Amino acid sequence: MRYPVLCDLDGVIWLGDEPIEGSAAAVAALRRAGHRVLFVTNYSFAPVWETEDKLARHGILARGDVVTSAQAAAHLVSPGERVMVFGGPGINEAVAERGAESVTEGPADAVIVGFHRTFDFAAMTKAAAAVRAGARLVGTNDDATYPTPDGPIPGGGAILASVAVASGVSPLVAGKPHHAMADLVRGVLGGDMDQAVMVGDRADTDGLFAQRLGCRYAQVWSGVTPEGSMPNPMPELTGTNLADIARQLLDAF
Repeated sequence: MRYPVLCDLDGVIWLGDEPIEGSAAAVAALRRAGHRVLFVTNYSFAPVWETEDKLARHGILARGDVVTSAQAAAHLVSPGERVMVFGGPGINEAVAERGAESVTEGPADAVIVGFHRTFDFAAMTKAAAAVRAGARLVGTNDDATYPTPDGPIPGGGAILASVAVASGVSPLVAGKPHHAMADLVRGVLGGDMDQAVMVGDRADTDGLFAQRLGCRYAQVWSGVTPEGSMPNPMPELTGTNLADIARQLLDAF
């Protein structure tokens, strides 16, 4: 039986710039068996081509197989709207592809917030002012942390939370596990998702996303969730890393 395998990137394929052992071989084995492998990431900073190039450097060809929360966030704005971006070039790329305009000054129809390392008090002040003036507040994701080889660091959700508190407005979140990303993935894959598998390192994002899609969830211990934890929702499969999950999936058929 052939079915889509959805893979998170950070914590599943790599940690920062360091590959997780066996990931490239696992993707190759799944593809040889006829499974479509789609990379679904809440990381919104990089443009899609840059993420595809990074995958290629890790031995994984992925042209047309990357879906990001920046793209999902851009689908929450309309063509022609003015969008104030507080994030990386990946958001600007997605906004342009949507036919909207990235602006640095108001007025704005929407404010999109994503992970970036240059966020500061001045940016929070500007973003909150635009939202209080009537712009919709959109977050690429609400992940509290971002996995690195040195341990978790504050994620896009931490930045988004500061703008939400400062503006007094609850954000519309686009990335996993929310509707916008689910709709985007369904649009790419089409068809019934009940046999698909979402492989992720955090149940509160990837596991809930699997539930929203109506597919199976496989939990790896190579990212932010330590082995021995009790993920919620409970996964159908657990493994040390993607290579372990791939062996289990391939051995089942």
